[in-house]
Amino acid sequence: MIFRGIFTVVLILLYAGCGSEDSELSPTTGGSWYQPVKSTTWQWQLNGSINQSYSVDMYDVDLFNTSESEIDTLQQSGKKVICYFCAGSYEEYREDASLFGAGELGKVLDGWEDERWLDIRSNNVKNIMKARINLAKLKGCDGVEPDNMDGYTNESGFNLNASDQLKFNKFIANEAHKLSLSVGLKNDLDQIVELEPYYDFAVNEQCFEYNECDKLTPFTIANKPIFNAEYESKYASSADARTTLCTSANSKDIRTLILPLDLNDSFRYSCD
Repeated sequence: MIFRGIFTVVLILLYAGCGSEDSELSPTTGGSWYQPVKSTTWQWQLNGSINQSYSVDMYDVDLFNTSESEIDTLQQSGKKVICYFCAGSYEEYREDASLFGAGELGKVLDGWEDERWLDIRSNNVKNIMKARINLAKLKGCDGVEPDNMDGYTNESGFNLNASDQLKFNKFIANEAHKLSLSVGLKNDLDQIVELEPYYDFAVNEQCFEYNECDKLTPFTIANKPIFNAEYESKYASSADARTTLCTSANSKDIRTLILPLDLNDSFRYSCD
């Protein structure tokens, strides 16, 4: 509790110091940050005690729930650490939840009753996200994975359009790069062509289940990795289904894991 309290104070202080102006829309350049390659292996776990035993190049873990010492231990073992946070949605249990205004909270996310869409046009929301990116830097993360970056395609409760989303997603990428953090684009398949130059890698869920993997090819063409998770039960229960999936994933250079939806390491199958 003391550790969490310290970071609550840090978040508030960082938030208070953030300006409200928008970042420039051209990609941030000239810095140096971790850039995974197409062959990078990974593990994705957001819930439960982190299983640090996997022989992979990169871990993707929760920004708030993963301690600085856990991040350091992973890095000492030669792994890079990407820190996950929700950029486009509100989670009522996060320690900075009180910083959001009531008018910035939209409809509940389908399937996630404790999350609500955010008004990504709000300068206050942007300031909070800048503070979260700063927190990732303070905790020693090598990069960030901002989630729910496609509110404009959902029933968010706000009149968001494609331009609003592009502006916000470019803003998030630029803020990460300003702090020399790698940044991954989460889903938002319809804007990949415009956003690929801003992002170092892509994180996708279920592109094989929904026959959407071809939309990710701009990252492959740019020689950037695509990290994908599949949740369909047949992949966990059938070796034949896994073989078929992995043959396709590997042919497309998509680093694919078969994981539980809760991302709690209750099982894991890798196509690598």
